[in-house]
Amino acid sequence: MASLTSHDALPPFPDDVKTAPLYSISLAKLEAGDASSSDAFFEACRQLGFFYLDMLGSTLGETIVKEAEKLNKVQQEFFKLPNEVKDVYGRPHLHPFYAYRVYETENLQGESVRNENYNLRKDDILGQCERLACHPLILEHQALFESYVYHCRAAIDILLEHLNTHLQLPEGTLANLHRIHERSGDHVRFTQAQPQPWDDDRATRGEHTDFGSITVLFNWLGGLQIRTPDTNEWVYVRPVPGSCIVNLGDALVKFTAGLLRSNIHRVVPAPGQQAELVRNSLVFFSRPEDSVVLRRLKGGLIDAQPVSEQVEEEMTADEWIMKKGTGQLPGVFTAKGFEYKPHNILPTAVKA
Repeated sequence: MASLTSHDALPPFPDDVKTAPLYSISLAKLEAGDASSSDAFFEACRQLGFFYLDMLGSTLGETIVKEAEKLNKVQQEFFKLPNEVKDVYGRPHLHPFYAYRVYETENLQGESVRNENYNLRKDDILGQCERLACHPLILEHQALFESYVYHCRAAIDILLEHLNTHLQLPEGTLANLHRIHERSGDHVRFTQAQPQPWDDDRATRGEHTDFGSITVLFNWLGGLQIRTPDTNEWVYVRPVPGSCIVNLGDALVKFTAGLLRSNIHRVVPAPGQQAELVRNSLVFFSRPEDSVVLRRLKGGLIDAQPVSEQVEEEMTADEWIMKKGTGQLPGVFTAKGFEYKPHNILPTAVKA
């Protein structure tokens, strides 16, 4: 394992911290069409909407893990650049969402530091639109980014195929809403958080559901927490070498009339010795094509779902992403529908 991931170079996640009881689903078994693994995957999508995707034993999966390790080194190199250099590629002047973003915070010593992330859209990486300006470091690793996008999408397409089967939808229903060569909100995200003290207000503001379809997360330190739907308790998600953390987003809840779950989660300081380290994570967000309207699909198990009396404004995936991603629609989306939460607005980004 040490040759595949870099987890062993970091302090271990503490054993005395309560963690989320996530299913571990083997990508290799899903690729092989294993029925019990597919059933467990669907159950995870219905119960919690979060699970580990075990990449070991799958050529595709192990390739993704190796590429994630390489991209983690790239992001660490990017975040070491001078602030005035990174700010050139920031928002809102470059783009309101697909750009570098920074929030001021205080570290453990009370000094002002930056928490940062950088959204790099799939359509830029694959040359499907006029590319936003990006630092030469990104272009230097173009082949790696492109390969990572294709491989993540290949794994996600496998998940969508299994979901489509379990939902008893016409063949290709979900796949045809997520075609890789159509414009969409898919993107790679670099993130870096400085060691910082616990802050209840910041933790509360960070509570959210993802507003796409499927999220693939690699992290090397703890910090991710999910809120258990039965007890409303916040519990950590333990990083597992060789596995990524996968969760469903709002789009799949909307498409399935609440049959699938997009669970509320947040990122807080890591537990134990890990809290003293800079935390990086690498995320791939898969979202429906920009022109897809986010509304209930027809057919299969979805037709048996109750019809909600709550009337919601219909939006395209692009409209939903931009409103959610820029704070115009603060709140979380659950099986009960959209819950407006004004405190959910994150701090305003520092202007370049």
